[in-house]
Amino acid sequence: MKIVIAQFKHETNTFSPVPTPLERFGGGSAPPEGEAVIKAYRGTGSAIAAFIDLCEAAGATIETPIAASAAPSAPCSDAVFDYIAGRICDAVARGCDAVLLDLHGAMVSASHDDGEGELLRRIRLVAPHVPIGVALDMHTNLSAGMARDANVLAGYQTYPHIDIYETGVRAAKPILASMHGCPLPSIAWGQRPMLPHVMRQGSDDEPNRTLQTRCRELEAEGMLSASVFVGFPHADIAIAGLSAVVIDHDVERARQACEELLDIAWRRREEFVYRLEDLDESLRRAGELDRTTPGNGPIVLLDHYDNCASGGTMDTTTVLGRILASGLTDVAAFALYDPEAVQQMIRAGVGAEVTLALGGHLPMPSLALAGEPLTVTGRVLRLVDGTFRNHGPMATGQIVHMGPTAVLAVGGVEIVVISQHVEPHDIGCLEAVGIDPMSKRFLMLKSRVHWRAGLRKYARAVVECAGTGVCTSDFSTLHFHKLRRPMYPLDPM
Repeated sequence: MKIVIAQFKHETNTFSPVPTPLERFGGGSAPPEGEAVIKAYRGTGSAIAAFIDLCEAAGATIETPIAASAAPSAPCSDAVFDYIAGRICDAVARGCDAVLLDLHGAMVSASHDDGEGELLRRIRLVAPHVPIGVALDMHTNLSAGMARDANVLAGYQTYPHIDIYETGVRAAKPILASMHGCPLPSIAWGQRPMLPHVMRQGSDDEPNRTLQTRCRELEAEGMLSASVFVGFPHADIAIAGLSAVVIDHDVERARQACEELLDIAWRRREEFVYRLEDLDESLRRAGELDRTTPGNGPIVLLDHYDNCASGGTMDTTTVLGRILASGLTDVAAFALYDPEAVQQMIRAGVGAEVTLALGGHLPMPSLALAGEPLTVTGRVLRLVDGTFRNHGPMATGQIVHMGPTAVLAVGGVEIVVISQHVEPHDIGCLEAVGIDPMSKRFLMLKSRVHWRAGLRKYARAVVECAGTGVCTSDFSTLHFHKLRRPMYPLDPM
């Protein structure tokens, strides 16, 4: 029994100016291929690790042509898409009994608004009948092509995503069972015309908590897999939005369960809408919370308009600049993406005083905004190589590369400046730069929901700060041209 295991993951923000070269799919170098895939992912909390474990336990021969995973950004080029998809299709064409894919579900390339659907279509051209199981992110924008060409689709049931390995198990088990005579299941799927705000998609928050709990209940009742995809709204494509998929051997039972999930989401659609707060009011409230909230730990300030895990540039300075101007002290800020500033600090050395034009180097034409660097004078506190291993519970055990990294002290604010985009969801990112969050009054994070995975336990209170960026929660500033309409809450429904 031979099984092809591969990964091709990218959440595409079509409004993002951040480029997506091949090297982004390998964390700064070409993505691993062959045995390097197993070495990179075995023993981690990834879906591909689950595939490896289950296939080895079943005594299968494994081929791992490529594991490509890029931080969210703009659509990749056709050349990049064709290279990665070609590695996967070539492996399948050489012959296999099944395919297990670790995909995202919201990938867009220069020519394909439905990247995953296009990949599956190409696989079907070379292997029309091979069983295919797919693990997907909760932010999947599901298409008819994906549901048609895969045999099993399973999505994360947590956001922050701390069940990635478990999702790999749910995607793989029915496929492996089919290798031993069990019939392949049926897929029931559907959509609702709603675009949930990311800031209201957390699986610890309502209404997504109810939806994901119901998915787990359906599986406990015997369904092979039940998934609600809240969708990725920062994608101007027709299929963006909320969807659901249920996998079962009884197609009618699967259809009824899928419609139940979609109906729950639609009835509670208003709870997925984000309500904006003025930034000055947010920072005033943060100061008040610091004075009145008992306990230890920082007040977390979320710069959620500029989150690299949703395709943000991570170099906008609106929130950081306002923090500096407000006079808040004992602050750590993670992180600003500015490779050139890091190099300037490396040349200056630890302890040196430097004046820098921080951030603001990437214009955002989709928002008609130019970059606004923030000129600051401070002292270089630390210089590190920026490599660390995740503690978990999200992406446990995986190596993360921030690139050369510096910590700059400006007044009472310690600013982490990085050379590669990294989402702050793990304590490892702060440990790597010598910052103890429990020693700070405030912790600014360029994050939306993922920070909760490894850092929420340190927070005394949380304030969401509406700054600047292509991850904006203000849908009125995004110009949708391809998105199907009407769509809630963009249109009266």
